[in-house]
Amino acid sequence: MWWFQQGLSFLPVALVVWSAASFVFSYITAIVLHHVDPLVPYISDTGTIPPERCLFGIMLNISAFLGMATMYVRYKQVYALNPEKPKIIKLNKIALTLGLMSCFGLCIIANFQKCILYYIHVLGACLTFGVGAIYLLVQTVLSYLMQPEVHSKDIFWIRLSMFLWCCSSIVSMFVSSVVLYSGLYGTNLVQKLHWDPREKGYTAHIISTVSEWSLAFSFLSFFLTYIRDFQKISLRAVVSLHGQTLYNTPRSGASEEQALLVAGSI
Repeated sequence: MWWFQQGLSFLPVALVVWSAASFVFSYITAIVLHHVDPLVPYISDTGTIPPERCLFGIMLNISAFLGMATMYVRYKQVYALNPEKPKIIKLNKIALTLGLMSCFGLCIIANFQKCILYYIHVLGACLTFGVGAIYLLVQTVLSYLMQPEVHSKDIFWIRLSMFLWCCSSIVSMFVSSVVLYSGLYGTNLVQKLHWDPREKGYTAHIISTVSEWSLAFSFLSFFLTYIRDFQKISLRAVVSLHGQTLYNTPRSGASEEQALLVAGSI
């Protein structure tokens, strides 16, 4: 059995690989069609013009689904490992709520393009990475509270490093974006897809775009730390049948008995 076949470890792997592919494929398509500059464009700029916009949207929607599945499995795992610890259970529920909000924000990013509905797109980005950063923080705190019985100190320090990487990228992107869009370097820069290195504001633009790519991959890298945990967990679905058909029929002795079907691991 390969390592990604153990338990549910394929979920975080699929989330990271698929999300990274959605960024890379849309970037390559946009570059080949000369829709953006090759040197570090905004991720959102690579999903603005068709056909890469279509690819970007559908792939990120699937990423959002994979994210929700991964976060839900993590929630169930933490709950199962700490059934009698109210503090951890409360933080676990908060983390799940934050994670689902972050995934919803990713759907907004995928379906509301930057150059068409800018403010809604920014709202999606704030939900995805802003609320998502808080999700990373809560998961890091949970890792701290669950050591050494469940987690080793190494996992805690790795997740803390990923969280700090994410936060530094957010700060760098926020500051450079505020400087870039302050009006000092012109207006309508949101719609600008091509930059000349000799233009004013080019340095702030590059810092902002590099920070955005760094933020995206720091966020994805955090979920790689789930692989080892997910190798030791599986979910089973229990289906209860209250009748032999889906329609109202006269009850018989056999149909009154409840049938239980236990599916295999998801």
